[in-house]
Amino acid sequence: MGFSDLLDSIGGLGRFQFINITLLFFAGVLVGSHQVLQNFTAAVPEHHCKIPNMTIVYRRWNGAWSNLDNQTLLKAFIPHDQNNKPVSCLQFKEPQWHLIFSNSSLTNTTGLETETCRHGWTYKRQEFTETIVSEWDLVCDMKHLRHTSQTIYMIGVLVGAIILGSLSDKFGRRTLLIWSYLQLAVAGTSTAFSPSYSVYCFLRFLAGFAVCNHFTHCTVYITFFTACFTLSQIVLAGTAFAIQDWRKLQIAQSVPIFVAFIYSWWFPESARWLALNKKPDQAIQIIKKVSRINGRAKEGEAITAEVLLMHMQKEIQVSKKAYTVYDLFATPLRRIFVCHPLPRCATSFSYFGLIMDLQKFTLSVYLVQLIFALIEIPCKTVSSLMMMFLGRRFTQKSVLMVPGCLVLVNTFLPNVIAKGLFASCFKCVYMYTSELYPTIIRQTGIGFASTLASVGSMTAPLVMMLEDYFSSLPGLTYGLFPIIAGCFVFFLPETLNVPLPDTIDDVEQPKPEKTAGKK
Repeated sequence: MGFSDLLDSIGGLGRFQFINITLLFFAGVLVGSHQVLQNFTAAVPEHHCKIPNMTIVYRRWNGAWSNLDNQTLLKAFIPHDQNNKPVSCLQFKEPQWHLIFSNSSLTNTTGLETETCRHGWTYKRQEFTETIVSEWDLVCDMKHLRHTSQTIYMIGVLVGAIILGSLSDKFGRRTLLIWSYLQLAVAGTSTAFSPSYSVYCFLRFLAGFAVCNHFTHCTVYITFFTACFTLSQIVLAGTAFAIQDWRKLQIAQSVPIFVAFIYSWWFPESARWLALNKKPDQAIQIIKKVSRINGRAKEGEAITAEVLLMHMQKEIQVSKKAYTVYDLFATPLRRIFVCHPLPRCATSFSYFGLIMDLQKFTLSVYLVQLIFALIEIPCKTVSSLMMMFLGRRFTQKSVLMVPGCLVLVNTFLPNVIAKGLFASCFKCVYMYTSELYPTIIRQTGIGFASTLASVGSMTAPLVMMLEDYFSSLPGLTYGLFPIIAGCFVFFLPETLNVPLPDTIDDVEQPKPEKTAGKK
């Protein structure tokens, strides 16, 4: 019998676990929204070069007050595209008055001298009152800074996973979770008062640093974890539609996290962590508290330090040796080590590549965000059924290769379906990872795969910059990478109905499947 059997004896998924999951779910909806918050806080409004005093300049040329509207006058100052819209980053060196009375879609403006914007930009405010793009002019030659800020946030997620993961092993899960909520609430709220782009990026880094610890804490509830992330996107679409100023939206998504920080003090420390760190008496107190809340007080009173340590003998023995990434490569696990992290990386890479580029579609970004969130529900349901009946390996390669092919089509509907399938891939890949690695080295394997996943989400925004050189290159990259990663899944073993391996030898020679009636 192991520690999980001990937990089952005091209620398993009882009242305590329900309260715990509910509180984590509320926090998860708020925390998850920060992953894609820049879809709205860093949205790019329609813009063109600012032309000061257009009417006065026209009067000086024409000798009379103009009764023409600004949109018509703009034709003399800014080149227009084939859709008769002003281009974003160029203006004529000298006013071209003859264009005012011409149909610019038919008039040849080739050869007219142009230059970059001299007086800044004018932004349309219908869809977004203010974003970091319009406030700090992150357009034209500076447009790459928009994607860079999201990459900096993802670097924070990566660094936080490494540092907070190590600190959690030393100081406990509860302490670091409480600190993460406080840091995210403070950093997120402070971001709304950023005086400059550099300060904004620094605070976003701190927010990303804190976000990862919540996700790590919730991966044990994988279904709940993926559900709250879907809901967070739905809530964010509605909130962003109601609050179209980026500073106010940042506050609306950050201040409620202080509530999560306050009630997180109720969360108990992990009894498993306490036992492994030679604090069995404290672990017993928490187990008895949980048993009372679950209505199993009698069973809880029967558990002593000796009983606890007896159930955890295997875990205690495993914890005495620290395994490294080298151990993964130097053992028969090298096939899993080489083949499995790539799907984790490809999933994060393509998912965030799609979800952070919503403005490329002609629909309202708020509607696209909502559609992209809702599509996850049927996709996750289907993938869950596939994992149960068709196996982990078949499901994993399907939810990588099929959406990869859809991304290559590069139209709205295939992209929507692809995004939903990539979202369902997260659930599959988390479960598959935990079943592939043996107990003695599972955390090391999961940690390495998670690091590569963070690298994937970190580089996804940077790939969007490649569209300046070849417009289809980002889409090709987001589509081909998961297809290639899906090919590596063919070399992984199936884990459906296979007992979890405890040792490295169990991976090479799996334990026989348990059948009904056997003990």
